[in-house]
Amino acid sequence: MSINFDDFNNIVSMFFQQSKKLKDKPYLWKKNNDNFESLSWEDVELSVKSVARSLIDLGILKGDRVIILSENRPEWQIADLAIMSIGAITVPVYTTSTTSDYSHIINHSGARCMIISSHELCVKALPAIESSTNCKNVIKINDDGQSYSNPVNILQWNKLVETNSDDAWKNIENEDYKNYDFDKEIKSIQRKDTACIIYTSGTGGNPKGVMLSHGAMLSNCTGAQILLKNLLEGMDEIKFLSWLPLSHSYEHTLQFFTLGIGAQVYYAEGIDKLVVNMGEVSPHFMTAVPRFYDSLHTRISQGLKKQGKLSQTLFATTLRLGKKKYNGENLSFFESITNSIMDKIVRRKVNKRFGGSLKALISGGSALNFEVGLYLTALGLPLLQGYGQTETAPVVSANPPEKVKLDTVGKLFHGVKVKIAEDGEILVSGENIMNGYWNDPDATSKTIIDGWVHTGDIGEFDEEDYLKITDRKKDIIVNAGGDNISPTRIEAKIDIEPEIAQSMLYGDYKNYLVAVIVPDKDFALNWAKENGKDQKLESIVKDDDFNKLMKEVVNRVNKNLSVIEQVRKFILIDHEFTIENSMMTVSMKVRRFAVKDKYQEDLEKLY
Repeated sequence: MSINFDDFNNIVSMFFQQSKKLKDKPYLWKKNNDNFESLSWEDVELSVKSVARSLIDLGILKGDRVIILSENRPEWQIADLAIMSIGAITVPVYTTSTTSDYSHIINHSGARCMIISSHELCVKALPAIESSTNCKNVIKINDDGQSYSNPVNILQWNKLVETNSDDAWKNIENEDYKNYDFDKEIKSIQRKDTACIIYTSGTGGNPKGVMLSHGAMLSNCTGAQILLKNLLEGMDEIKFLSWLPLSHSYEHTLQFFTLGIGAQVYYAEGIDKLVVNMGEVSPHFMTAVPRFYDSLHTRISQGLKKQGKLSQTLFATTLRLGKKKYNGENLSFFESITNSIMDKIVRRKVNKRFGGSLKALISGGSALNFEVGLYLTALGLPLLQGYGQTETAPVVSANPPEKVKLDTVGKLFHGVKVKIAEDGEILVSGENIMNGYWNDPDATSKTIIDGWVHTGDIGEFDEEDYLKITDRKKDIIVNAGGDNISPTRIEAKIDIEPEIAQSMLYGDYKNYLVAVIVPDKDFALNWAKENGKDQKLESIVKDDDFNKLMKEVVNRVNKNLSVIEQVRKFILIDHEFTIENSMMTVSMKVRRFAVKDKYQEDLEKLY
């Protein structure tokens, strides 16, 4: 059941309208023991209201910030809607972030409350909360009986839901909120009002808080609905499988799209069980980042090696004909018949492995490997690639299912404007762009100029108005998961180690980071002398024992980094980056492209 996203001033009014219509129909699904169990729209609505009242009772009102730290689960969306329904602002954070990251976000956002799912995450977050000035309340979702010594008010989710039900709310003790008009407050929320602050790393320093409005995300939902119109038409039941973290702007906005079209949302158990969950759920749609598709390609390829010669031949034929069809080449009469047979005996089998009901696999977050995309497309998996940024709520463009061009990021979403600057940079305008960076007017003014978001990406339009990304200006690394990683911040942590002089990270569209490392000259020479080694730098950097020692140094740094920021492997070189060898600018900044060009072959061997 679709709706017009443009009819709503805010996300929560859309939710309550949908809930009123769909009532006892299943909405949010979560695995419990061996089976998926659902919450109905009515169930979700009651919980949203109860959590919202709990927040009000804690003194959280319009404009206040509330952090959600949780894996994907029904309570995540319930908390999100509850926060927004009182005009407060959701601040999603990653479960993989560090305590120092949480500390920065808590203090920078001025969050007054934090919703945390588990004991493990509480242990990691509580030291950061304890040191904050504003955040003194934690709502814990899991009732695991764990206790904490931290001087923080920890409340239990289930108890709050129960005590702040419709009937219980009438007995609220806080006089200031007895006359709180829930419906009136929801109606007062405007499309331009900030709904969430999503922290994303930029070119350096601490993460910046991207302020996204209700209208920005709703306009993105309109674009998604138009994109998938032909696929959605006539579907009585729509299933989405959610696994990309809801703290990611991609998945965060998607949840409101699924809400608007009345879809059922199943929360995957994790990446390790994703394919199994796909078989159990039989989803019609799923969004993922290139890392997943790379893994899928590897899984299928490795599985094929274990098959007999006949299966391998059929697979090879399917791939050959599928690629030929994608490239627009004419199939002979015999090839057309063969391709139809492959649809039945190979492609149908592949699709069935992933539930058998897939209408589209949507890729975003970073660039999809063309060969991987072509491989999966040839096997009959309907893969659509898109492009966007957190600052654009997030989608700018996507491939229409009617004509997919895997070497592009598709056509512009409805309502999105793009122009290419003189230097090739992609500039984006429309309701979908951010309200700015939270408490950072300088960064905002550098990114939004005359109403246009300067993306830092270089691109062009082809003859059919499909957008192509050709390069990137921004000094960031976008990994295979679509995460923006600040290399300068991590390099600063590496370079401060006494054993290391310089470093440069590498890992665009890769599953993990690697590095070029220059050891400290004096340290290296002293080590060689003390250990009876050849005291030439070119020999030291090749020494196995020295490499093991440097690995320990890197691991020391990794302990204070989040999972996505950790350096897995590195190469050691025997000379520094200097102005003279063109590896540094006159302002003493590493020339990344120069270093990458020189060592790219060696770096690629680390994957």
